[in-house]
Amino acid sequence: MPGLCYGRSDLALAGDAASVAASLRSLLPKNVPVFSSPLTRCCLLAEALHPAPQFDARLLELDFGDWEMRPWAGIDRTELDRWAADPHMFTPPSGESVGAMRSRVADFLGNLVGQSLGSAILVTHAGVMKLCAAELLGLAPAKWLSMQFEFGTVSLIDDAKGTHELIWHNRTASRSTS
Repeated sequence: MPGLCYGRSDLALAGDAASVAASLRSLLPKNVPVFSSPLTRCCLLAEALHPAPQFDARLLELDFGDWEMRPWAGIDRTELDRWAADPHMFTPPSGESVGAMRSRVADFLGNLVGQSLGSAILVTHAGVMKLCAAELLGLAPAKWLSMQFEFGTVSLIDDAKGTHELIWHNRTASRSTS
C-alpha cells in the first residue's frame, strides 16, 4: 500500500500465496521448520510453504500505533523528524520503538539458536528481517536500516560453511544479489 504507514496492521497478502510459494520453493532448504509472523500476509505464505508452520508474535512488524494506516504525508512532520533522528528509541504515539522490536526479535533468534536446528525458514516482514540481519551479522544501524527486503524474495543469512562468518543474500528464482 504505497504512501500508507503500516506495520502491525493485518493486511491481505499482496499476491497469490500458492504461486509465490511455488516460485520460492527451489531456493529453500527442504524439511526444515517454518516460523512465521501471525499476520495474514505472512501466515498465508507460511501455510503454502509448510504443512505446519509455527506462528510467533515476536516476528510481527513494527507497531506504528496511531500512525497505522495513515498516509505518511498526513503524519505530523515534527514527529516523523523525531522518529527519523532516533528510530531505535523514538516510539510513535501508542506504538512501539525499533529498540523494543529489536528486543523481541533478538529474543526469538536466541530461542531459535538454542534449538540447534541448523536451518529454519522465517516468513516475516522487512523490518523484522532488517533486525534479524542486524542481530546475526552485528551490523551498525546505518547498514541495516538501508537494507532492502522485497515481497516474494528469499533472504539467506548463512554461516559461510561453518566458519561462523555470517553472510547475507537476497535471492529470487531468477536472480541473486548480495
